[in-house]
Amino acid sequence: MKIATYNVNGLRPRISQYGSLRKLLDSLDSDIICFQETKLSRKELRADVVSADGYESFFSCTRSLEKGRTGYSGVATFCKVNSAFSSNEVALPLDAEEGFTGVLENSKGFTTKKHDLLTCVEGLEDFDRDELLKIDNEGRCIITDHGHFVLFNIYGPRAASDDTERIEFKLSFYKIMQKRWESFMLKGKRIIVVGDLNIAPSSIDRCDAGPDFENNEFRSWFRSLLVENGGLFFDVFRGKHPERKEAYTCWSTNTGGEMFNFGSRIDHILISGSCIHENKDLKSHNFFSCHVKDCDILTQFKRWKPGTTPSYRWKGGGSIKLEGSDHAPVFMSLKEIPDIQLHNTPPLSTRYCPQVRGCQQTLVSMLSRRQSTEEVKAHEAHKEGVKRPVFDSTSLIQTNDIIKIKAMNFTEMKKKPKKNHSSQLSLKSFFQTTLKSDSVEVCEAEIVKEYEINKNASDSDQPQCDSEGCNSSQSDKSKIALLEWQRIQEFMQKSIPVCKGHGEQCVSRVVKKAGPTFGRRFYVCARAEGPASNREANCGYFSWADSRSKGKQSK
Repeated sequence: MKIATYNVNGLRPRISQYGSLRKLLDSLDSDIICFQETKLSRKELRADVVSADGYESFFSCTRSLEKGRTGYSGVATFCKVNSAFSSNEVALPLDAEEGFTGVLENSKGFTTKKHDLLTCVEGLEDFDRDELLKIDNEGRCIITDHGHFVLFNIYGPRAASDDTERIEFKLSFYKIMQKRWESFMLKGKRIIVVGDLNIAPSSIDRCDAGPDFENNEFRSWFRSLLVENGGLFFDVFRGKHPERKEAYTCWSTNTGGEMFNFGSRIDHILISGSCIHENKDLKSHNFFSCHVKDCDILTQFKRWKPGTTPSYRWKGGGSIKLEGSDHAPVFMSLKEIPDIQLHNTPPLSTRYCPQVRGCQQTLVSMLSRRQSTEEVKAHEAHKEGVKRPVFDSTSLIQTNDIIKIKAMNFTEMKKKPKKNHSSQLSLKSFFQTTLKSDSVEVCEAEIVKEYEINKNASDSDQPQCDSEGCNSSQSDKSKIALLEWQRIQEFMQKSIPVCKGHGEQCVSRVVKKAGPTFGRRFYVCARAEGPASNREANCGYFSWADSRSKGKQSK
């Protein structure tokens, strides 16, 4: 079987890119597909983004109400199956769970009752419930139990080096996550961890790694998990390709890093546990060595490909539209994985999601209502034998005050009074409505008539000018405007500095990070970011756009 992990950078844009969810899933050609950064809230779970023929799906969405965290992050696991019921396929999970702390409401399924799994999750008894809830509220994990192994689909937090709050959050996230892994291992479970962990573990995994790169606390923690450092996990990609350089999975969207493969490897597949063979006592027998056939990066999914742009000038990405995610998927092929006992899809499957089922029912009823409405309209048109003229009230309102007043009265006549008791109309009110509609038609005719009278009067009041004189005046104004615009463009071009490395005009950007320089404009080299040894890449030029920072310009 084949497992793939992919940070899609928004599930809806990827579905739009491929034409449908089914086509996106099929393009990855895998039995289990794990998406990160879906950017969907729970209320956005609809059939077009969660349901595809032949797949069962499991979602975790952000529940956080913090500013900037709504509609953010999110993970989804899609399992390719022949049947969701009475199936012995390993791809179809025996159980599924949203989050990894056990404190989320309905974390085990849409059909389950409100519960508290805190006492059931071993190893997390010492953690505060609010802390656990904060960790899982961002929708960063889905756990699926496939019998032979437990699969963690993770979107790890990102934390800037100067953001102490997010650094603390990231530390807590992985500390609690590791406790959950250990609780499964104590039960003899095999574990597979996939996803965007937002950690490049070693210097070989980063394009511009400095001498102190590996001293970072998160990178040190990641390496401590690995077998070669006394841990219990295998880094599957590095296990298969220990010396491969420039093997990256993520590139900056702002600097065009894909053009020169200037990125980092932060999307991983980790594996732990014994092999499935009956004789488990043999030396060197483990899940990795016995069952992992292959693992690699699907570079064909990269946005930038040779020939995408004719030059190295990136221009801040403004003139180059690259379709796709800023990540590349990673896959792992497993071998000798036997079938498991017959089972049904877990309650967390989105087939049981109320919004998905409700949406489908509403769609059917909506189409039924539309069909009946069209039949009624067709019958009335045939009966009357008269086609009503199209009335554009907007154009009339813009003409004069008299028509404004009449249009407002016409709008008020169309408004339905609010009823506190029941929305159902009585027989008497039905005939009253019919009379009102007839009066509306009379009002329409009056407004149209008065509009035509005022329009003719307005046209007659306009002074007639000599056509040659008017054309000449308009032509002179156009020439003056064109010359003025050319002068402005020339001035702007002269004010833009050129970079020292290539002698080319720079691109302007604005500081978006909070601080003393927030909102200030600056200029940088327009070329795509790349290794310092590559003269065709960005030369690193920088200068402020205003005069306040003269002397602070750097190369």
